[in-house]
Amino acid sequence: MQLIDFDGLFDEKLAEYMQLNRGKYTEKQWEALIPKLYKQFGDTFIPKAGATPKGYYAAMTDGELVEALQRHVAEGVPVSDFLCRELETRRPEGLISLLEKKNTELVTLAVNLIGADPKAFGAYFDLLAAEGCDEDVAETVCEQLKAGADFAREKALACYARGVRTEMMLEILSRCRTRDDSVFEILLRAFRESGEELPMRASYLAAYGDARALPVLMEAIDREDINFLEFQELKYAIEALGGEYTKPRDFTDDAYFREIMGGQADAVDILASGKKSDA
Repeated sequence: MQLIDFDGLFDEKLAEYMQLNRGKYTEKQWEALIPKLYKQFGDTFIPKAGATPKGYYAAMTDGELVEALQRHVAEGVPVSDFLCRELETRRPEGLISLLEKKNTELVTLAVNLIGADPKAFGAYFDLLAAEGCDEDVAETVCEQLKAGADFAREKALACYARGVRTEMMLEILSRCRTRDDSVFEILLRAFRESGEELPMRASYLAAYGDARALPVLMEAIDREDINFLEFQELKYAIEALGGEYTKPRDFTDDAYFREIMGGQADAVDILASGKKSDA
């Protein structure tokens, strides 16, 4: 299989086109035009490939596409959008096997291409449970599991019970749309035991959307020992669940409040000084 740097070929053609059209477009117009030119390039016959970029990958088998992706990464040849789109369209099962590789770039690409396909969820959870899993990879995996949270629920519950990436499991469970008392109780208990994680765990209850959490949130927001950030997140969660908190609170001595208000004041000063300089 011949590896072709389609992006490099496009850059060459783009440089020629920009030279021929120098001064014709503004910078913003070029920014809007380049993606359109790239799309047109996908349907342009490339003699070196004997096909258009899109056609080159469309003619490959599923196995060849997966192999091409691996070789592009291993050999440092840029992975074009045309290869990614063909892989996304087909989602060959061979992509799942790439999740076992040690190359972070390859694994991240594979996760993004597989997406929230429940067939990959077992491998996703294996990744999260693996010792030394790259944190960026873990975050990418978490986003896909959140998108398919109802399919991920049982495995997330099992991982949570084993203490595997507790916060991540709570975040995934909070996105479940199918009501489940066991999930609700876990999110509620985690909130009650939150400590410094209170803002984040309040957001999990807000995301889950069960109004039964309102009394617990109302009790927490009424505490005198919460800081301004915690207050803001609790207030948001209460409102997200259909409640309302109107009791006046004074946070003028709170460090977070002063920092936030100070930043807003600085922004106002900058804007004001900018207006003066323009006058």
